[in-house]
Amino acid sequence: MPRPRIAVFGCRNSGKSSLINALTGQQAAIVSDTPGTTTDPVKKVMEVSGVGPVVFIDTAGIDDSGALGAKRVERTKAMIKEADIALLLFTNNLVGLNEQQLIKEFKKNQLPIVMVHNKSDIVSLDPGVALELSEKWGVDVCECSAKSGDGISFLLELIQKNLHTFSDRDTSLLGNMISADQTVVLVCPIDSEAPEGRLILPQVQTIRDVLDHQAVAVTLTQKSFPLYMEKQLPVDLIITDSQLFGWVEHYVPRHVPLTGFSVLLAHYKGLFPHFLAGTPQISRLQNGDKVLILESCTHHAGCEDIGRVKLPNLVKAFTKKELYFEIVAGLDPLPAQLESFALVIQCGGCMVTQRQLKARIEAVLEQGVAVSNYGMAIAYISGIFERAVAPFLTQKERD
Repeated sequence: MPRPRIAVFGCRNSGKSSLINALTGQQAAIVSDTPGTTTDPVKKVMEVSGVGPVVFIDTAGIDDSGALGAKRVERTKAMIKEADIALLLFTNNLVGLNEQQLIKEFKKNQLPIVMVHNKSDIVSLDPGVALELSEKWGVDVCECSAKSGDGISFLLELIQKNLHTFSDRDTSLLGNMISADQTVVLVCPIDSEAPEGRLILPQVQTIRDVLDHQAVAVTLTQKSFPLYMEKQLPVDLIITDSQLFGWVEHYVPRHVPLTGFSVLLAHYKGLFPHFLAGTPQISRLQNGDKVLILESCTHHAGCEDIGRVKLPNLVKAFTKKELYFEIVAGLDPLPAQLESFALVIQCGGCMVTQRQLKARIEAVLEQGVAVSNYGMAIAYISGIFERAVAPFLTQKERD
């Protein structure tokens, strides 16, 4: 599953880097008494006891000054969109204007917050201050000392609590689509874009979810799938790579539900209604329109890359229009003028958390731009859009 991102914010010399080292039990971040040691956001993948693998984001001080300092603060604030939880450090029982403005930004972005009074080995947290912060902002407040380690265990408990509340870890990919002892057939192509010696993450996640349902997972390649169907072996649901939608459909009786891994992820991440409404925009594209492809992972792109090569070619062939495509990979900043795009197509988002994906899509929707995702766009182009989304609709919606 995607690693949750824990961003540490605070003024210069509030002990952000020291706190990360204390939480991880390693010298993961450079520590110095000189204010402004951390000049840009630094990301570290670490294993935290009781939490698991996470990405810590060590940010520059929110009180940085000067022209260069203003740019550093801007980059620090940009991490709000990436984070799944914010640790906001303060010392000496002082929560100034910088911290308060940051809390407002966290709240605006629905980002869980833990207020951390650091350096409590020097000045202890005033219980009155803690109560006031908790009541005013509705946040968890704790005190700790990154130097002595006091309070770190309690802070970890608060991190776990907030990650649990806002994560998608406890939801199920398949939900109530299947039950125990049913058979789910997964069609997984092995081509030049498939990782050497392993399956892609959505396929692995789906297999695990099928097993969690106490159901049967049958994993087939494109070559073996027709033989399986020809033998009329058990099948209650078929999930395929979106690139095979049109081909797989020919072998699947109408009464058997059929969908794709990317469509499954759209539903799992909570963005299905937006993609459902936005996908038909493909038919309304005009000459000169711009289409933005959001690819939430970073990888070497080959000649068969779905987002950079195949999908743009499919859209252009389907619309017969002269279109322009722009790619944004990973969690890189979105283009400044989102409203200039006629359509945004998001990948499945298997490498990012629900909150990160939602933040990006909401930024697009705020500009009135239609959104789709890889699987739903390909299903639409392949002429089986209604069938691919049907398993996720109520009977009323299907009718």
